Amino acid sequence: MVLERQREPLQRTELPDPRPEPGQILISVSACGVCRTDLHIVDGELSEPKLPLVPGHQIVGSVAGAGEGAERFAPGDRVGVPWLGWTCGECRYCRGGRENLCDRARFTGYDVDGGYAELAVADERFCFPIPDGYPDLQAAPLLCAGLIGYRALRLVGDAERIGFYGFGASAHILCQVAAHQGRRVFVFTRPGDEEGQEFARRLGVEWAGSSGERPPEDLDGAIVFAPVGALMPVALRASAKGARIVSAGIHMSEIPAFPYEALWGERSLGSVANLTREDGEEFLRLAPQVPVRTEVEVFPLTAANEALDSIRIGSLRAAAVLHVA
Repeated sequence: MVLERQREPLQRTELPDPRPEPGQILISVSACGVCRTDLHIVDGELSEPKLPLVPGHQIVGSVAGAGEGAERFAPGDRVGVPWLGWTCGECRYCRGGRENLCDRARFTGYDVDGGYAELAVADERFCFPIPDGYPDLQAAPLLCAGLIGYRALRLVGDAERIGFYGFGASAHILCQVAAHQGRRVFVFTRPGDEEGQEFARRLGVEWAGSSGERPPEDLDGAIVFAPVGALMPVALRASAKGARIVSAGIHMSEIPAFPYEALWGERSLGSVANLTREDGEEFLRLAPQVPVRTEVEVFPLTAANEALDSIRIGSLRAAAVLHVA
């Protein structure tokens, strides 16, 4: 499924089989998660993607071949491919342990073709072994909804009372991780979304309400998953002194002005950008220990546009995943 032009539907297309270059592996794709970032690319909110483009950066499949020098994985190994597809290894960010900020980074399903296809190639250094116990469809959301969410959770620090604004693919994974860590989770959904609030309660959160409500206690930190800038000052006003509010999205609408008193008291606003391989390795070791259980809604590959529409209108309770093969 190929994006020919932004702001237009993906097109079903026959492409030549990709060939792995040195250091790359060829992957027979079995599943690929559908992410809000994919939607931002298709809708033109993230500019200058490679075009034409095969989207998709939550790829799960098996190794079907290897380029020269690629020896990390054996044929048939199950692997996952995340958003971060390549970094230079030379800039001050890479050398300082912050490869997620590399200025020359390439991203799967944006700068290079991704997993909305039967075959994909990827740099083996940026692929992860898939933990045992996760079927391919259930593993796919771990590779972005899980990984980026986990980095956001780390950036919130040791907050005990943590708020999640927006409850979708990422938040439903992270509430399980946060509870495992002994945190108390408070979930905020769009007003009137009682079904989403009940889903959150079933996953063990302490409190669930709408984004217009104040939590029963001040928050020590919050993650804003929804791409709605107005929620950043809302989260600030619901937070105790010293709280850190982190936006987990790659794109967000404009943050409105707010009085300094909402920020005062050593509160802070921040963002999360991409992931490092260390994040991925740490999270994928942790997920089976929790154990994280992913709720997925499965679409065939040819229904990729329908899956994106479901994210666009907010009708999903779980993570959308394309069943490729």
